[in-house]
Amino acid sequence: MSTLETLVAGEFAALADALAPLGPDAWATGSLCAGWSVAHVVAHLTMAARYPADRFTAELAADGYDFRRTSDRLAAAGAALPPADLLADLRSDTMASFAQPGGGMAGSLAHVVIHGLDVTVPLGLGRVGDDEAARTVLDQLVATDGRTVFGVDTAGTALRATDLDWAHGDGEPVSGTAADLVLALSGRRGPVLAR
Repeated sequence: MSTLETLVAGEFAALADALAPLGPDAWATGSLCAGWSVAHVVAHLTMAARYPADRFTAELAADGYDFRRTSDRLAAAGAALPPADLLADLRSDTMASFAQPGGGMAGSLAHVVIHGLDVTVPLGLGRVGDDEAARTVLDQLVATDGRTVFGVDTAGTALRATDLDWAHGDGEPVSGTAADLVLALSGRRGPVLAR
């Protein structure tokens, strides 16, 4: 098992462990993804556990290959599942070894770390995953041209995580927890990069 695969498996397991004790109201809580509840995000995050590649392709074709529409529709369908089913999907071997099409295991790691925060932060749980996973995703998010892969401007900033060993860039000091930085650098929220 590769290091990235180990990190992906660990992030899915940590998210499942964090959500398992929560009641139904928590699953209905609004996430950081506009219009989606915690259940929607977890359903989206675990689509591969319920839709093998050929079935997902058929679902995509049914929506005229509009990924956003398919994603919204399948997330809504998955959000209606019992939490126990979504937890089982988080813990599945499929998700532990799923490589994002076009993004590989690195894409899968970013997907689970970012969407994990999309649900754990509004629930008051904070970052529940591994420090190495957070560092790896932070490294993925920053780009050499001063913009993240999400288009967030980092030019002229010296970013530093306050809860783990990670720093990037030169310029005006900007610090925050790894969770704050991941959310800000992925365009979710956070005054941490506001200047």
